[in-house]
Amino acid sequence: MNTTKQQSGTLTVVGAGPGAVDLITPRARQAIEQADVVVGYKTYLDLVTDCISPGQQVISSAMMQEIDRCRKALALADDGSRVALVCGGDPGIYAMAGLVYELVRETGSRIRVVIIPGIAALNSCAAILGAPLMHDFAAVSLSDLMTPWEIIEKRLQAAAMADFVTVIYNPKSRKRTTQIVRAREIMLAYRRPETPVGIVTGATRPHETVNLTSLHSMLDTEIGMQSTVIIGNSQTFVFGDTMITPRGYTDKYGL
Repeated sequence: MNTTKQQSGTLTVVGAGPGAVDLITPRARQAIEQADVVVGYKTYLDLVTDCISPGQQVISSAMMQEIDRCRKALALADDGSRVALVCGGDPGIYAMAGLVYELVRETGSRIRVVIIPGIAALNSCAAILGAPLMHDFAAVSLSDLMTPWEIIEKRLQAAAMADFVTVIYNPKSRKRTTQIVRAREIMLAYRRPETPVGIVTGATRPHETVNLTSLHSMLDTEIGMQSTVIIGNSQTFVFGDTMITPRGYTDKYGL
């Protein structure tokens, strides 16, 4: 007699995008609507309320409970449920996709994991600012909760030295205020004070704010946990109210 447990559940890790309802992809919306259980951080679940029906089980958790959240989602899927684990932005960029796979490996789970991409903060903020990511860029999180600050500094220095446009995630919080100051110092060692900097807070949400400033003056702008900071490279320029990094078409072909 076969006593092996039937594994029919699915864990779908869904990227809800930057915040605006109309920027949730059709595939992400469908995954949430078809789930038996929807799991997520409350702030992100609030972004997808119109995708959730009264018959679905919803499990909400607070910030800093990422491991518990993923374990719960995995356990529900192991029990046969179709589970949607909702992340902000894209699940594979500073979100839950990697942690889910780590837990699957640790537990030996045989469930099917599906990753549905979403519009990331760097995509939405770049679109709001104009076209700052048209050439090579790096993304660096200033959160030292899981990455030692010494490593973050090395990555910032490498990005600055190599003239990458640099996207700063998690630039500042109530307790973490000095990292963005140090990041600016590192960039100023390699870039002109006039280098364009775009700061978008609450991208695509009702309280969205957009500031186009310079590396010299960027700290005069309010920056918080919902902010994304894009620091231009040596070629980035401001045109009207947009921030543009040329791809190189003019130099190659002329316009």
